[in-house]
Amino acid sequence: MIALYLVRPFRSCGRVWRHSTLACKFAFWNCQTSRLCFSTTTNGPVRKMDEILRKTVAPLPSYETRDKSPPPPESHSVEFMNFYESLEKEERVVFLERLSQEHGVDHKEVSELAGKLLESQLRDVATILQVEDRLRYSLTPRYRQLLSHISRVGDGVKFLVDLRADVIEMFSSKASDSPHLRDFNGTLKGLLSEWFSVGLLRLERITWQSPCAFLQKISQYEAVHPVRNWSDIKRRVGPYRRCYAFTHASMPGEPLVVLHVALTEDIANNIQTIVREFATLDAEEDASKINAAIFYSISSTQAGLQGVELGNYLIKRVVRELQSEFPNMSQFSSLSPIPGFTVWLQGMLGPSRNSEGRSTDLLSECEWRQLEEATVATPGIAAPEALRRLLMSGEWLKSEELTRALEPPLMRLCAWYLYGEKRRGCALNPVANFHLQNGATMWRLNWRADASSRGVANSCGIMVNYRYFLEETAANSASYLHGKVVSASEQVLGLVAQFQQNSKL
Repeated sequence: MIALYLVRPFRSCGRVWRHSTLACKFAFWNCQTSRLCFSTTTNGPVRKMDEILRKTVAPLPSYETRDKSPPPPESHSVEFMNFYESLEKEERVVFLERLSQEHGVDHKEVSELAGKLLESQLRDVATILQVEDRLRYSLTPRYRQLLSHISRVGDGVKFLVDLRADVIEMFSSKASDSPHLRDFNGTLKGLLSEWFSVGLLRLERITWQSPCAFLQKISQYEAVHPVRNWSDIKRRVGPYRRCYAFTHASMPGEPLVVLHVALTEDIANNIQTIVREFATLDAEEDASKINAAIFYSISSTQAGLQGVELGNYLIKRVVRELQSEFPNMSQFSSLSPIPGFTVWLQGMLGPSRNSEGRSTDLLSECEWRQLEEATVATPGIAAPEALRRLLMSGEWLKSEELTRALEPPLMRLCAWYLYGEKRRGCALNPVANFHLQNGATMWRLNWRADASSRGVANSCGIMVNYRYFLEETAANSASYLHGKVVSASEQVLGLVAQFQQNSKL
């Protein structure tokens, strides 16, 4: 369900920065002339960078005048935005590195104040607090004021969101590993977290009567189950369906995070019945048939808001909205994809584990025999490698015999992947981690729940329900966040026990 694993950001995070980036930067820093480096002449881009930064990044006011200094002209912020947007990708890296390194914290002043703070420890509390406040103020990067001023001009907040998306991409593509730029990213993330706090967000229900441009963006941003046409989006905002989005006054017309909900009699176990159900297009809702709300897709739309908590608050707000509309509704659950399961399983069946003889531990001897009987084994290929190739092709779903043979091992392997595989104590799977942090229970694995090519490629067609028992979510969330305890149903725990019994890992 979740694209916040995210958060597939939504501005093509797969773009690769050209290899000339580092060469350009090194050439610049060494002031060498080359066709690859930026010109250092008066009219060259680097000279212009210096001019823009000197003009737009104001000195940090003294501690005494911090609340009395007039803001710079709005034109400075606009000039900075226009200049940045005119730069090529490689130039943006150099520009932001210069901004973050040369216009950040005055480290000498910080060191001096830190020394004064140590000296003041034997003095009265008022003096200590004042020195601490001075030190705190000196730790403010100069560029923070520039970011704040940019946020106050038209489209300034959107510019900063996109700017952070660029910074995130610079790190993911290895275009930069500057510690100063990482600090800049942290400062910008902190500001965005303040500006996009839940109290400043507006919850909107999207219907067929919503503006056409907004509906089109909802369709374009859908990252879990792609929208095929206008009839498809009409169905997803029509009867027995709900679509909600968070918006912000500083970014009008832009959905920040979008949640799609199906209203059903029971907790759904198959996504095709939700996204391809034609009967609901012009149906009249019967409230007596609505007992459950299924969160089947949530997509963050802004790469620059990565790490800013929005999705969990959206789900909580939507639950309250639905309870108000349907007072008797008591079942709230996701129907979520399991991105990464197939990749993990391919690794478990891969050559390195196969050479150690450990891949055969994934299935019992009886299950290996059943698979051999259901397939025409290729001579000279080990059973784990044959299974790995079979899963990669997706052809096994066309055979009822293979499907029956693979269901028990794949279900328990998937249960272990969700429940037992960890990163720093948290669930390795990002969707699982998202819902568990919200206090949901890993409730039910569903076999052949997503027969689409994407579902088969990502998770062998398996999907999972994370159920929200409202009276337990707070306790579950605290247990997971503080103790890394995963709340799971008997079905999931039973599959995990089968894995532990059959697999010698």
